[in-house]
Amino acid sequence: MSTYLSDNYAKFFMDLAPNNNSEWFNINRKRYENDVKIPFQKLVGDLVQKLAEVDNNLTGLKPSDCIFRINRDIRFSKDKTPYKLQMSAAIAPGGRKNMSYPGFYFEATPEGINIYGGVYMAEKQQLENLRNHIAANLKKFETLLNETAFKSHYNGEILGEKQSRLAPELKEAAAKQPLLFNKQFYFKASLDESVLTKDNLPEILCEYFVAARPVSRFLADGL
Repeated sequence: MSTYLSDNYAKFFMDLAPNNNSEWFNINRKRYENDVKIPFQKLVGDLVQKLAEVDNNLTGLKPSDCIFRINRDIRFSKDKTPYKLQMSAAIAPGGRKNMSYPGFYFEATPEGINIYGGVYMAEKQQLENLRNHIAANLKKFETLLNETAFKSHYNGEILGEKQSRLAPELKEAAAKQPLLFNKQFYFKASLDESVLTKDNLPEILCEYFVAARPVSRFLADGL
């Protein structure tokens, strides 16, 4: 049996998908507790400990600081299904509530694990600071994106929505580095379902954290 997520983890969400209502969930709440909630808490707890050895800014974080609720926020959504079809966690100073800091986010779905890092929700001043930081360090930024570890784990790609206009003083730098037009600076990796039940899952996730760390630190400095 897996140390963390068993086959029953994926099975719960596969069964939930066509039965996404509170009646079904309440009937299957024991399954959720035993096969999903408790194993995921253990996974995140062990992962946080490993990441704190690499980044002491993460020392003292608890799983409850990082894990998102399974309940969806349906207040402003046309989709009124009440539950998410995965568990997810954001590991950063301040946990899941710190949405601007370039932390480490992952979600475990029945299809596998998606990993995200970088800057996703920067405030206006933070975005201005970050762009100026990149413009002033174009060569270093390019070097970090082309480091072997980052390229092999994240394809060396920075993703995110763009805007059409920039401050005039950034146009020259943007001609050399078009990513300055980004409003978001995040990166992503996807692992298939075979990784879900591996006993060394925290080590695998930690490897992705370490591969992203130079880029994450550069972005954090810019904010």
